[in-house]
Amino acid sequence: MSQKRAYQDGCAVAHALDIIGDRWAMPIMRELMLGPKRFTDLRAGLPGISANVLTQRLEELEASSILIRRRLPPPAASQIYELTDWGRESEILFQVLGRWACQSPTMQPGKPMSPVSVVLSMRTMIDRSRIGPLDATIGFQFGEEEFRATLKDGDFLIDRGEAAGADAILRGDQNALVAILYGGARYVDMAGALTVEGDAALADHFATIFPLPAKAPDMVNPAQTAS
Repeated sequence: MSQKRAYQDGCAVAHALDIIGDRWAMPIMRELMLGPKRFTDLRAGLPGISANVLTQRLEELEASSILIRRRLPPPAASQIYELTDWGRESEILFQVLGRWACQSPTMQPGKPMSPVSVVLSMRTMIDRSRIGPLDATIGFQFGEEEFRATLKDGDFLIDRGEAAGADAILRGDQNALVAILYGGARYVDMAGALTVEGDAALADHFATIFPLPAKAPDMVNPAQTAS
């Protein structure tokens, strides 16, 4: 592996960029935030990455102690990648950076997001003050990936888990859910891509608890910000 360029700067932020500032490093970490994945799973969640670049970034993140690789015992016998405890601590970086980047006047909505990215976005954008007295569970099934959310005592927890048995279950394209949570679409608008099972009123309320922060002023095209 070739020697990476470094900032040669004593600032800890500069060191952070030395180890995770290369293209694709943070998206790879994001895809591992909810648990280990195989190489093929990572490529599925990151369709724009090449196999060679993914291999290189995985090697670099492993060398930096952000992730480890291990082989599952038979009959699986496949190699998986997972974040170390320190690597998982980086979720706070994704949350702070995500909320900051959402305010960018140049960020355009509508680009695809992986299932893990959508779940982490909900962890980031949740406004707990909007949960109210809810005591409920919501299941999500996006392709083969399943997640389960709990809303109770004004708190919100979501992680991998079985969707079946939840009070409301959302099945289909995770990007249809993104359009509902952040784009102002309604479930009826996404009927061909996302289905709602169970408590429809709960699903409706759920769609209102992820407000986006206001956009920063567009200093190049101020009229667009005003509109």
